[in-house]
Amino acid sequence: MKRASIKDIARIAGVSVATVSYVINKKEGSRISEVTRNKILDIAEEINYTPNKIARSLKMSKSKLIGLIVPDISNDFYSNIARCIENEAMKLGYTILIGSSDENPDKFKKLTELFSQQQVDGMLVSPVAGSDDIIKKLLKDEYPIVSIDYYLENVELPAVTLNNFEISGQVFNYLMEHKFDELIYVGYNTHLPHLLDRQRGFERKIKEHGIASKKVLVEMGNVTSKVHAGLDEHLKIGAGKTGLYFLNNKIGNAGLHYLVKNKIRVPEDVSVIAFDETDAYNLFPTEITYIRQPLEEMARQAVKLLDEQTKNFSEKGETIVCEAELIIKKSVK
Repeated sequence: MKRASIKDIARIAGVSVATVSYVINKKEGSRISEVTRNKILDIAEEINYTPNKIARSLKMSKSKLIGLIVPDISNDFYSNIARCIENEAMKLGYTILIGSSDENPDKFKKLTELFSQQQVDGMLVSPVAGSDDIIKKLLKDEYPIVSIDYYLENVELPAVTLNNFEISGQVFNYLMEHKFDELIYVGYNTHLPHLLDRQRGFERKIKEHGIASKKVLVEMGNVTSKVHAGLDEHLKIGAGKTGLYFLNNKIGNAGLHYLVKNKIRVPEDVSVIAFDETDAYNLFPTEITYIRQPLEEMARQAVKLLDEQTKNFSEKGETIVCEAELIIKKSVK
C-alpha cells in the first residue's frame, strides 16, 4: 500500500502543500484558520499519515506526560532511578507513566504502543534484546525517545549510558592491589551490550595480566539457584586467595546469600565487589565494596535529552556517558 503523503492531505483538503506542511510541522500562524487547521489534522489521522506521531496529538498542546519503560521496577536500581527521573521531570512540568518490560520484547512493544495511545510527549526506555525493530520504527516516525542505562549496538538513538567497560577495569585494578591468586566474576549470559561491557572490561584486564580466572554466566530468571550452582562448581575455599566480582545487584544478592548459607566469611575466606548499590547489602555482616551508579545525574541528563527531543527531534541525537564510582568498604582484603 502506498504510504500517505502531504500531497495526499493537500489534495483531499483542497489546500496547498505548503499549508499542510505548516500545519503538520506546527509552524502555522494566524493566517491559517482553526477550521482549516483541524480539517488538515483530521484528514492526516484518517489516512494514517505518520501514525505513531498521532495526528490527534498535533491538535493539542503537549500532554506533559513521559513514558518510562524499565526491565524490572522491583529491582532497586530501576525503582531508584525511576524516582530520580520523576523528580527531574516534575521540574519541567512532566508526569511519568511507568511500565516494566520484564526483558520481554513483546511486552516492550505493547508498552510503547500503550504509551503512544496515551499521547505521551516522549519515552525514556531501557531497550531489551530483540527490540531493535521497535526502536527503529519509533525513530522513523520521529517519536521522541531516549535510551537510559541500556543501549543497542545496531541502533543509534539519543542515550544516557554508564562507563561500564572502564569501571570494570578499575575493579580489576583495585583487586590486583591485594594480590589475588584467582578471580571469579559472576554475570549474565546475555547479548545486552551494557552488561557485556562490564564483562569485557574485566576480561581484558585479566588477559593483559595473565591472572587465573573463572566466570559464572547465568541465564536471566531463577537467578539465585543458578548463581548458587555456579559458585558450587567454581568457588573452592582454601585453594588460594580468591576475589569475587558480581556484575549487578541481583546477582550480588544471590552471591551473598550463597556465602551466608555456606558460612563463607568475607573478607577472611573470600573478597567481594558487587555492582550497584542496594539496601540488601546492608543486611550482610560485612560492608560490601560496590560500584555506585550516578542515578541523579543519569536521570537529569535523560530528562533533559528527552525534553530537547520533544522540541527539536533528532534521530541520532546525543550520547552521554556518566561516570560510575568504586565505593571502598570492608569486603576486600
